[in-house]
Amino acid sequence: QVQLVETGGGLVQAGESLTLTCAASVRSFRTLNVAWFRQAPGKERDVVSIISWSGSMTHYVDSVKGRFTISRDNARRMVWLQMNDLKPDDTAVYYCAASGSAWNDRLDSSLYNYWGQGTQVTVSV
Repeated sequence: QVQLVETGGGLVQAGESLTLTCAASVRSFRTLNVAWFRQAPGKERDVVSIISWSGSMTHYVDSVKGRFTISRDNARRMVWLQMNDLKPDDTAVYYCAASGSAWNDRLDSSLYNYWGQGTQVTVSV
């Protein structure tokens, strides 16, 4: 059973930065693609960014390109999402998720078997 724990959320003002951390407690973590999803109130959960198992490939939703950076350290079983120039529209609960599926299937949320509990990010104007 993969366990993921997100930390690093909080309340910031627009233009500020936050770094989210996802820590995993399973040895096979290094074989899994990891994604950050977010869900704003009244909206569906959407992908924000994804990193391949090796870290060699990344994906970002258009709205965060140039502002967010995803990275990972397999030896430490951790993934980070560095979020710069935050905007009120970034307000959401952010979830870390992991999948053993192929990179081509990275946008299919149903293939992410492992999810964290979420961390709240609130950006004020």
